[in-house]
Amino acid sequence: MDNFKLKLTLLHHCKGIGWKTIFRILKNDPELKKLYELNANDLSLRQSNTTTYSILQDLHSEHIHEQIRQYKLNGIKIITIFDQEYPKLLKETYQPPWILYAKGDLSLLNNHLHLAVVGSRQHTEYGENAINYFFPQLIEKKVVIVSGLASGIDTAAHQTAIRLDGKTIGVIAGGIYHIYPQMNKKLAIEMMKNHLIISENPPNTRPTRWQFPMRNRIISGICRGTFIVQAKSKSGSLITANYAVQEGREVFALPGNMFSPYSIGPNELIQQGAKLVNSPDDILEELIY
Repeated sequence: MDNFKLKLTLLHHCKGIGWKTIFRILKNDPELKKLYELNANDLSLRQSNTTTYSILQDLHSEHIHEQIRQYKLNGIKIITIFDQEYPKLLKETYQPPWILYAKGDLSLLNNHLHLAVVGSRQHTEYGENAINYFFPQLIEKKVVIVSGLASGIDTAAHQTAIRLDGKTIGVIAGGIYHIYPQMNKKLAIEMMKNHLIISENPPNTRPTRWQFPMRNRIISGICRGTFIVQAKSKSGSLITANYAVQEGREVFALPGNMFSPYSIGPNELIQQGAKLVNSPDDILEELIY
């Protein structure tokens, strides 16, 4: 790992540091030559004294240096926004992650067509049947399925892509060492071997509630389109759809029974202008045809 990449990774590990603070530090010191000379005045004036102290302490932590050294031994790759492997479409989004931590096949990040497929953690047979109907043709066209490794539709999307000999990427909320939910640990291990798992959080980060909506911007950000299969009216999947809209990406929605709570979300998206899809061609014609 070159010196700049190590320094940026170390900065990214500092507890309490935010995207804007890293941006300001890089703006003032693009090569991070003076990173170890940072003081409280170089950090945000809005940071509390406790947070400022924590950041400065972490900058000089040998423990964090050792954690970073261990990543390579555990097959975890560090991809900064300045690296060629960084997803090109994600770089075009608002406040893209400075770093992605990845385990698996990095070639899946670029030179492929990506489709985000998300939906409710609670779903019905209709949702799974739709995935089984849409995916064979999508996989045949080499579309890489991107989802959030959550239970429900996300799990069905990853598993179906694997079963059909396709490729899939899981974007998780916490770090790679803390797969959530636990029921998907076996699936995650399979994906780390033959597919890809990525996170914007350092591997030892335990997932917290606020990280889930944040990771949704990455799911939509690396894809040209987002397919909402089933979702309740306040589902996190709609957050993913909103991110896609904000970035000018395609949004596809599966129409459903108006009496089903799991179809309220997609039906509302269709009312708002998302494309109603009845067949794989409805998606493919927007992505590649």
